Amino acid sequence: MDEQDEVLDSPTGWVATHVRRYVASEGASGHIWYGKPTLLLTTRGRTSGALRRTGLIYGEDGGNYVIVGSNGGSDHHPHWYLNLLAEPRVRVQVAAETFEAVAREAEDEERARLWEAMTVIFPQYKSYQKKTDRKIPVVVLEPQGPAQG
Repeated sequence: MDEQDEVLDSPTGWVATHVRRYVASEGASGHIWYGKPTLLLTTRGRTSGALRRTGLIYGEDGGNYVIVGSNGGSDHHPHWYLNLLAEPRVRVQVAAETFEAVAREAEDEERARLWEAMTVIFPQYKSYQKKTDRKIPVVVLEPQGPAQG
């Protein structure tokens, strides 16, 4: 990802405010959100090509980061998830650390294990899954090194 490109923050007002606070404070304000750890995920838009950034609750697993594409239980996947299916190379910020990562969807036993771990961190994921027929994706972010740019 080219850091020279403009990054567009989430169009959801409260998320954009959270992201701006997180970036401005290098995670000091925003890394922990209502007691939950959050990271910033930047994906490349699958149709626009623009860099898009959002804040997400995360877990950790063996040096990787885990996020959930719940979209509040909507019947549609979140845009960030669709973007990383098209381009799995992403940028991640956890507190003050920014790095490149490759995203992949967890499957089978790994997904089941990580889903359970993520519902411990954010129990609402269970109610979100009950609201939709789609299988909510669990995504693993594998760090690749410091952000380039």
